[in-house]
Amino acid sequence: MSLACTCTLGVAFSIKSCLGSAPVSSIPYAINLIWLINIGVATFLFHALLVVIEWILLRDDFNKKHFLQVFVGVLFGVFTSFSVSLMNFVPNADNLLIALLMTALAVLFIALGLFFYVPTNLIPLSVEGVTQAIAIKSNRPFSKIKVYIDVCIVLTALLLSYGFLGELGSVGAGTILSALFIGTCVKYIHKLNFHITGNSVDLKKM
Repeated sequence: MSLACTCTLGVAFSIKSCLGSAPVSSIPYAINLIWLINIGVATFLFHALLVVIEWILLRDDFNKKHFLQVFVGVLFGVFTSFSVSLMNFVPNADNLLIALLMTALAVLFIALGLFFYVPTNLIPLSVEGVTQAIAIKSNRPFSKIKVYIDVCIVLTALLLSYGFLGELGSVGAGTILSALFIGTCVKYIHKLNFHITGNSVDLKKM
């Protein structure tokens, strides 16, 4: 639970920054804005699609328990709401420097949450599940694939928002920065952990 709160605290910081949502919530938020679908339902549909993609990629290697990623995504939304409510005492960013600081904190908290949660082999968020699947199939580092996935998610949200609404919608500068740097931050946390402990963490363990 504490690891989930670490990630959702990062999402809360991204919301407070007023520079756009975190990548993981950008597509559900875009769906909500375009088709007025409840954000919870949009989140459920988004995570369900990612689980299907993961299943297609892994086939016989797909762990059946990972179908529960859909519901983990919904719980993630609940934790996010809780984290945002915890930060009600923090005012929204009123200048660019504070906004960028909040975005940096968002990136750090999300990266820390992923680094400590993903290797536990519990049920991950579907975004991380499909990242693991692609990393395994392509034999590339999790952190590098994470950047690609986040960028693709943000670009999709941007195309949906601009194509249907004529505006950026859920995507802002903070969304783009998060997409570019969360995976990179995970990589450097991994290096720092290895330097301190001598242990290499398997981020592709499923």
